Amino acid sequence: MSIIIKTESEIEKMRIAGKLASEVLEMIAPHVVVGVTTDELNDICHDYIVNVQQCIPAPLNYRGFPKSICTSINQTVCHGIPSSKKLKSGDIVNIDITIIKDGYHGDTSKMFCVGDVSPHAKRLVSITQEVMYLGIKQVKSGATLGDIGHVIQKYAENNRYSVVREFCGHGIGKNFHEDPHVLHFGRAGEGEVLEAGMIITIEPMLNLGKRHVKVLSDGWTAVTKDHSLSAQWEHTVLVTEQGYEVLTLRQEESGLL
Repeated sequence: MSIIIKTESEIEKMRIAGKLASEVLEMIAPHVVVGVTTDELNDICHDYIVNVQQCIPAPLNYRGFPKSICTSINQTVCHGIPSSKKLKSGDIVNIDITIIKDGYHGDTSKMFCVGDVSPHAKRLVSITQEVMYLGIKQVKSGATLGDIGHVIQKYAENNRYSVVREFCGHGIGKNFHEDPHVLHFGRAGEGEVLEAGMIITIEPMLNLGKRHVKVLSDGWTAVTKDHSLSAQWEHTVLVTEQGYEVLTLRQEESGLL
């Protein structure tokens, strides 16, 4: 699959899908509390996406994934499957939302701190959000994917975190995953050159310990091999002639980008 440059009408549909995805994260935030199960969070999101937004939850049945959202807790890097497990005080959890509206995808995720979270966990969450923003700020027509990966890797490692390499961002549009692969490490000036009309996700995963991960027997859940904490944030980003437009920006982020 080659990189797909979106038309103006496609970009407008992606803006709508992106806004809807961001609204799911805004909606679910008050429910992410001590004692709630990730299954309950999944059910609340599913009902909102299907019945309120009249959208399709993209993860459900995607390559066999059994739920409508991903919930990745503590040492889970990504693709955590919602279950009867209750959130406890001190947990950090990533909620990853992808919706389909009129055939187009909006994809975004956010970290939540549950109850009384340790300072080192809060710092990991905060630095991972900052590094995503730094990656986004590299986006403009004529920049390269290596520019994004380089600044993410440098900032993360300067803050003594490791960057997960087995999972990356991606192109997105009519398809959940399109070219190109957006690595969160690399060298400035290398890789595909960005063009106006490209839409990609930037979704760095940082680990408190070493970068190595393994996938559990369910075929989905990726965890840190050394059981260290992991954090991830994600936005869907449009490349413009002047720079970028974050299609999944939440209201709480106004002024940050």
